[in-house]
Amino acid sequence: MALLEVQNIASGYEGVQILWGVNLKLEPGRLTTLVGSNGVGKTTLLKTVLGLLKPLEGRVTFKDKPITHLPPYARARAGLAMVPEGRQLFTDMTILENLHLGAFSPRSRAGLKQNLEKVYEIFPRLKERANQKAGTLSGGEQQMVAVARGLMAEPEILMLDELSLGLSPLLTLNLFESLTRLKKTGLTMLLVEQNVTMALAVSDYAYVLAEGRVHLEGPARELSKNEEVRRTYLGI
Repeated sequence: MALLEVQNIASGYEGVQILWGVNLKLEPGRLTTLVGSNGVGKTTLLKTVLGLLKPLEGRVTFKDKPITHLPPYARARAGLAMVPEGRQLFTDMTILENLHLGAFSPRSRAGLKQNLEKVYEIFPRLKERANQKAGTLSGGEQQMVAVARGLMAEPEILMLDELSLGLSPLLTLNLFESLTRLKKTGLTMLLVEQNVTMALAVSDYAYVLAEGRVHLEGPARELSKNEEVRRTYLGI
């Protein structure tokens, strides 16, 4: 059974429809990636799943229960968390303070100490600089804080929007290695990413969005060998 399912979702902004009948499933413990060109609706889909946008039609189910009617805070408490594009940290606050903000629910607040240790195991550099202001960090370090803040919520599903945006190849590689480690813990993840090569390399399943619709889907390894994907997205 899918942990989360998007069924026939249509969505958009201020009367402009971006998504048209999108279907997507997240299987427990799998890393699913959503790829496509700029402006095809990847972030729109994430915002609709999280309740930040109200769909024009369709529904979202979580653990086989409809959540389309729930406000964003209720979906967050249910176990959905997002690492937004651009990180959106509180730059005048320390790393530790930003991480504490991630533990907003009663469940995650109770396990704050244990969750901090788990986060520091994945990103040891954050422990070394816990009292440093987030605004003084490099772009890669800030992205680590953003991912770690999402993990502090003890999510059942972690959604990551443009993880590698603006980062060097080395920092991108380090972050994707972190995703691989997280996948081994059994965390279910949905990744929106323009670095298609890296995304397909670490993912279990993938969807290709084009013109607001799911154009292709399948196991990530198979899609990485698909001639259309290789030509259009990998430049091969």
